[in-house]
Amino acid sequence: MTSTLRVAPATPERLTPLPSWFSTPEALAQWGGSGLRFPLDTEQIAAMLAETMTEPPRRLAFVGLAGDDTAAHAQLVLDWTDCVARLARFAIAPPFRGSGLARSFLADVFARLDEIGDFPRLELNVYTFNAPAIALYESLGFVREGVRRSSVKVGAARWDTAIYAIIRER
Repeated sequence: MTSTLRVAPATPERLTPLPSWFSTPEALAQWGGSGLRFPLDTEQIAAMLAETMTEPPRRLAFVGLAGDDTAAHAQLVLDWTDCVARLARFAIAPPFRGSGLARSFLADVFARLDEIGDFPRLELNVYTFNAPAIALYESLGFVREGVRRSSVKVGAARWDTAIYAIIRER
């Protein structure tokens, strides 16, 4: 298995396998928040990608390719007014999970952000039960700023959301 992924812009074709990564409504909500409906479909993917086509873009969307296979996906939501970027909807494809690809993929995605503008604050939200993701984000230098308790309703459950950020000095 490859040790790094080639970062490329997300396209409908490259995101074809994405719905298969989320086999339950809870898995989809963990990745995409409570605003998506299960199962993920091409209409929802097209809506996400449409935000990459605005001027300026409201969102950047990338895939990590292992050969021809889409092995990762990440989006950055851009606040051009306050110069804040938010990592959103990041996942590694099930066959590639646990292989150490996430850290270098995200570093490459963050480098792409630097190519399009000055975003000194990079933030993310992560559900507090997602220990592997939290360990990854903390290893990248993200600092926990707080928790929004009972912030999301998924089925009958309520999930807490941790807020993390990096302040990047230029």
